[in-house]
Amino acid sequence: MIYELRTYQIQVGKVGEYVAHFQNVGLPIISRYAELVGYWTADPGPLNHVFHLWRYASLDQRAERRARLYQDAEWQSRFLPVALPLIVRQESAILNPTAFSPLA
Repeated sequence: MIYELRTYQIQVGKVGEYVAHFQNVGLPIISRYAELVGYWTADPGPLNHVFHLWRYASLDQRAERRARLYQDAEWQSRFLPVALPLIVRQESAILNPTAFSPLA
């Protein structure tokens, strides 16, 4: 099992708009391809940031599912045109749980 932590810096004052759009439009689409483990904002801490944690069986499964998501016409037409202008920066980290991790 692997986990992908995705961190998004959102335009100042637009976090609520981004989160609502993700919840209402993005999540129903991406859930066809990936399993959401957690979704957070931070306060205090890195303001205007959103954090997603996704679970995959392997890196190969992640690559296959992300490729299918990127080809999804609904993702391309309904989610991305609204979401992309709100994003300042995006980071992604693959996390490999240790044997004693509760998420292993």
